[in-house]
Amino acid sequence: MSNIKLGVEVISAHGLFQRDKQNSCSPFVELKFDNQIFRTTTKPNDPNPVWHESFYFLVSDPSFLSTRTLEAHVFSYQDETDAKPFLGKVRVNGTSFVPRSEAAPFNYPLEKRSVFSRARGELGLRVFITDDPSITPSVSESPRAYIPSPRREHVSSLITDDADERRELKKPITRTFYNATPSVNQQQPATMNYGMHEMRAAAPMPPRVVQYNGPTPPLDFSVKETSPFLGGGQIIGGRVVRGTKRPASGAYDLVEEMRFLFVRVVKARDLPDRDLTGSLDPYVEVKIGNFKGVTRHLDKNSDPEWNQVFAFAKENLQSNVLEIVVKDKDLVLDDYVGTVRFDLHEVQSRVPPDSPLAPEWYRLENKRQEKKKRAEIMLAVWEGTQADEAFGDAVFSDSLTSSDSSDIISANLRSKVYHSPRLWYLRVRIIEAQDVIIVSDKSRLPEAFVRIQMGNQMLKTRVSQRTFHPTWDQEFMFVVAEPFEENLVLSVEDHSEPNRDEPVGKAVIPLAAIEKRTDDKKFRSRWFHLEDSISDAMDEDKAKKVKFATRIHVAAALEGGYHVFDESTYYSSDLRPTAKQLWKPPIGVLELGILDANGLHPVKTRDGKGVSDTYVVAKYGHKWVRSRTVINSLSPKYNEQYTWEVFDPATVLTICVFDNGHFGEGKNRDQTIGKVRIRLSTLQSGRVYTNAYPLLVLQPSGLKKRGELHLAVRFTCTSVSNMLMKYTKPLLPKMHYTQPLSVNLQEVLRVQALNIMVARLGRSEPPLRREVVEYMTDAKTHLFSMRRSKANFYRFTAVFSGVMSVWKWMGEVCSWRTPVTTALVHVLYTMLVMFPEMILPTVFLYMAVIGLWNYRFRPRFPPHMDTKLSYAESVNADELDEEYDRLRIVAGKIQSVVGDIAAQGERVQALLSWRDPRATAIFVTFCLIIAMVMYITPFKLFALLSGYYFMRHPRLRHRIPSAPLNFFRRLPAMTDSML
Repeated sequence: MSNIKLGVEVISAHGLFQRDKQNSCSPFVELKFDNQIFRTTTKPNDPNPVWHESFYFLVSDPSFLSTRTLEAHVFSYQDETDAKPFLGKVRVNGTSFVPRSEAAPFNYPLEKRSVFSRARGELGLRVFITDDPSITPSVSESPRAYIPSPRREHVSSLITDDADERRELKKPITRTFYNATPSVNQQQPATMNYGMHEMRAAAPMPPRVVQYNGPTPPLDFSVKETSPFLGGGQIIGGRVVRGTKRPASGAYDLVEEMRFLFVRVVKARDLPDRDLTGSLDPYVEVKIGNFKGVTRHLDKNSDPEWNQVFAFAKENLQSNVLEIVVKDKDLVLDDYVGTVRFDLHEVQSRVPPDSPLAPEWYRLENKRQEKKKRAEIMLAVWEGTQADEAFGDAVFSDSLTSSDSSDIISANLRSKVYHSPRLWYLRVRIIEAQDVIIVSDKSRLPEAFVRIQMGNQMLKTRVSQRTFHPTWDQEFMFVVAEPFEENLVLSVEDHSEPNRDEPVGKAVIPLAAIEKRTDDKKFRSRWFHLEDSISDAMDEDKAKKVKFATRIHVAAALEGGYHVFDESTYYSSDLRPTAKQLWKPPIGVLELGILDANGLHPVKTRDGKGVSDTYVVAKYGHKWVRSRTVINSLSPKYNEQYTWEVFDPATVLTICVFDNGHFGEGKNRDQTIGKVRIRLSTLQSGRVYTNAYPLLVLQPSGLKKRGELHLAVRFTCTSVSNMLMKYTKPLLPKMHYTQPLSVNLQEVLRVQALNIMVARLGRSEPPLRREVVEYMTDAKTHLFSMRRSKANFYRFTAVFSGVMSVWKWMGEVCSWRTPVTTALVHVLYTMLVMFPEMILPTVFLYMAVIGLWNYRFRPRFPPHMDTKLSYAESVNADELDEEYDRLRIVAGKIQSVVGDIAAQGERVQALLSWRDPRATAIFVTFCLIIAMVMYITPFKLFALLSGYYFMRHPRLRHRIPSAPLNFFRRLPAMTDSML
């Protein structure tokens, strides 16, 4: 039998409401968990009762602990009746249960039972789990004469620090909150007050949540809901419970406020010479405790200028003195120049939007702390948070290396915001050519073709028949990026022999000279003269001369009406067209708080220890963000917040964790640690989602959990009407339907767009390298994988399992296994035959009722990678081999088709599953309206109009998909949960 127990300490309540003649109440609390019910004592006529009573529930099955819910109902006792007036309730999810050592008292707002309930106030609870064998579960007694049981507690077997806490309780430690709760009759200290002010002023509870999965726990791949203390307050159930301390900056309310000591080293002047040559190679060391930051050294400069910023986390400071030491770089031993010291107690704080602190000149001191006459250094020292303007350019104490903090090293460690280039489709139509003459043999008829080159992309037409005036009339598509600095090169060549092509002439068309279009109207064509070389073709003077030469007829246009796919279509973060004039106003704002990571696995070895140097990259739309790199830490804290504009809810936010391999010894690839995808349509507007996501990676040895990433996400809708209208609009821009591109062509263009984006982002500082961009954009999801094939097959069978279940059920009905059910089916069938107009209203009403019933079981947080759905838990090495070859590409197309079919079926299931709460609400409302309309509309009239509409004339049809089809395509599928 399990020894795991759930401990609940009922502390107090505040501001309870009871509407009676005396305007008072006699409250008691009823606790419910795992089919067990306990009650506290009754506090007569006390709207602010204090109990301090402890109860202990036996956990029957610890493997389901995370799915259980603790309910605390507050009632008022009345002597003259058995009625229990309801005062409010509290629900604590099982994912929020923590060990006793981490549990702290908290005031939970009382929830209402219904819309008309007037419940208010707060209930103070301390909830924890324990495996202490000396504690036995509580025993419920008579409700009228209830006496709380002696103190007994419980925790899950995952907890390893419970014994340590019991040893610590023997020591006389004075705290605001006591982990060992006194009994009811024990006198409480006068200073102990569990009110809102004291609780919110206490040290914040760690956001990490312990989830139990059995006595011998396997790896936990589930998402865990947390309740961290952020800048705006504590997050409980998606709501922000604000404390007495207001955040310093409202723009950073989704992260924990981190205090930093900022030091800006600007420049120095009149430094004395130290070398025998009379020169000075100065640099600056910024030291505080065991942390040291070093600027770059400047050769032979007595008036150097560095302008570098260092940031030291206040929680890690080990000294109260800041030293800025100026030294002279030497081959053997660096020479000492001078020092400036600061007492940290005298450093001033700065909070934006205050103006930046102006740097000041400080005179250097020698080793005897005597002021020098001339040598000075300009510095600025202040305390701030991550909202400071210097945060993005600073070198942090948790990112400092033992080597020189050069520009290259510092740049690879800083946080950065990137904007991917705006991509266009270039449509080139090669029509014909005139007077194609071979200079070496003018009498021979050429077999001409055209080679089109756009940057690194090269295509060619088919070889024409032997003629001096060949015709091709072929279209080609390329991907180009702003700014348009490259040229389109056309080369006409003669296929004289099987392995030999002889050039005839070249034409160069600048991209800036090509017209842009946003619709499917015909674009104009032009004739271009062919020159012998590219340099001659780019000479404008030669192009203006009228002469007899070979010409080529070309039509080209930059397509602004398409969306250029640079990522997998399943996980697109942006669906807008290229042309800005076609963009619609944003429908909301997406905010992401990157809090921390826990339990990371070491990736490399440094100084004999396993370490990781991690950073986080997030992508949504054209905006990429990269957090700072935290070195030598397996539990890094980032606390960085970013914001995006949202134009479409059917998009995906992608967050990945990488290990930085581009500083220190050697230059290695950045290794992937894990990925998180969040589809915006699964987020409720205004709710703050704080979850710990497992970082999962497929390796040759199988599925591995590399740690957890703690995120805070909030989607704020600025216009509900515009967002709801989006569900009826086409998913892609109009050009994708009026002049569609083939699937194979879109895949080729996506690879071209990815290469352009890799090249552009790789030139940034710090660069986003190829392995990062490819992993973020899921560049290899189209390749064949046995694991994905199995997963898609099981998705396919799961979608159509409902049809098979109905067929089996009908077989049972026909076999009269349950006579009552068979009789009811006969009655229903008779009614539908006699009254056929009731069929459609009944179907729509049934779907509406099912949707309303499923509202109780709607997802509480966005879905994450499902290891069972992805068929990743029992995968072997052969199934994980996803390398390129021809067979895999062909089989990958089949795999994609099966996945698409499964996705369509999953979208049908999503209509009533509340995975997209807005879409399900729209569909349920639609079903109710249709049901009412069908009840009053004759069925024959409806059938007649439906048939006429289905067979309407082509002129009455639109090439743009209808609103129901657009709505269906926006529904989420289980593709988001695929690894």
